[in-house]
Amino acid sequence: MSNNPEKLQPRLAKLNEALESGALDQARRMLNRGLAPVDVAHLLESTPPKEREILWGLLDPELHGDVLQYLGDDVQLEFLNRMDAEQLLTATEGLDVDDLADLLQQLPNTVIQEVLQSMEAQERQRVEAVLSYPEDTAGGLMNPDAITIRPDITLDVVLRYLRRHERLPDATDTLLVVTRRDELIGILSINRLLVSDVSVLVREVMQTDFHAIQATASDSDVATLFQKHDLISAPVVGIDGKLLGRITIDDVVDVIREDAEHQVMSMAGLDEDEDTFAPALRTSRRRAVWLGINLIAATIVSIAIGFFEDTIQQIAALAVLMPIVSSMGGIAGSQTLTVLIRGIALGHVSGANVRWLLIRELLVGMTNGLIWAVVVGAMSVFRFDDIRLGEIIAMAMVINLTVATLAGTLIPVMLKKFKIDPALSGGVLLTTITDVVGFVAFLGLATAFYL
Repeated sequence: MSNNPEKLQPRLAKLNEALESGALDQARRMLNRGLAPVDVAHLLESTPPKEREILWGLLDPELHGDVLQYLGDDVQLEFLNRMDAEQLLTATEGLDVDDLADLLQQLPNTVIQEVLQSMEAQERQRVEAVLSYPEDTAGGLMNPDAITIRPDITLDVVLRYLRRHERLPDATDTLLVVTRRDELIGILSINRLLVSDVSVLVREVMQTDFHAIQATASDSDVATLFQKHDLISAPVVGIDGKLLGRITIDDVVDVIREDAEHQVMSMAGLDEDEDTFAPALRTSRRRAVWLGINLIAATIVSIAIGFFEDTIQQIAALAVLMPIVSSMGGIAGSQTLTVLIRGIALGHVSGANVRWLLIRELLVGMTNGLIWAVVVGAMSVFRFDDIRLGEIIAMAMVINLTVATLAGTLIPVMLKKFKIDPALSGGVLLTTITDVVGFVAFLGLATAFYL
């Protein structure tokens, strides 16, 4: 399986040529033969809407489910909304329970219930178990498929039991040892099973010191646990200690990728799953909200500048130097904000160490403020031949960089406390604060010194 964009680009070009020339049979063969589902998904996401419709129509229906699971939410939902319950069942037949649950979570409740009612009782129960948890929790990520064994049987019995399976669940590196009440009491690694005496009991070789994940744990906590302990899979348990399923590394990789995309896209107020080729009207509507928020922030800054209009009119040099103060403050604050958001995401930042970070950033802000105050102050004196102006911008630089680093520390911590995503709104708040403080400090000092 591959998803190398460089290798896929020639195939995409050939597909487009086939579509433009009307060679639909050739395009159909290219889609349905020799391309992995993940590559087909990439091709669909790399294609404008009109051509995408044609490609989807050429794709064999039995491949729809395999391809859907690799599409971003925006494109995935576009195709799911056109499918009825019967088509969904046909498309998703054979998918792992967790992948099927991920697809269903994109649909309205009425459609979900219709699909569930069409399933066999056992399959429906397994899917409902996953759907009962939010998709960003361990319960929402887990797959109920897991190989369980009892502690009081020999390894020989375990081996014979495994051979009765046509295939083991993907990424099976351990067997889960449970009681008759499905309480998880240990794990038995495949490695240990293969090298141990087949006559010994499971309880004699099972590992009791293992990492079990509560079903309510957040997906970011799950990713952190896998990263720290180099896990391939981990069992998921309820509050009563009963086994519910397991999470595998492929699900965790998806979480890490989505979190990374979320951090980048949220800085601009965008959804990480937004369709690159979404229609202009839909794209405009989504971006308009964030532009409106930024307009409010910019209006606040302009009002602050407006209070010093007379000062700016009398001293033209201030207008030239104003952007330097705000820009330096913005960069200093963004550096701190980025470090704190990353620390929060990794679980490094807590109430116990925020004070240390606050003091550290205060010292960093003051130190850099003093260093660059000397540089910018000297440049201002050299350019405008005005020592007082150099002193004013130097003081404003120290003030703004100090406030910027403090704001960059406190904003993500406070937003997290109120359960607001720091990546989504932290940047706007920080920019507003650094601009207002920078302009007010610079123009306020100029007013006090000159007028």
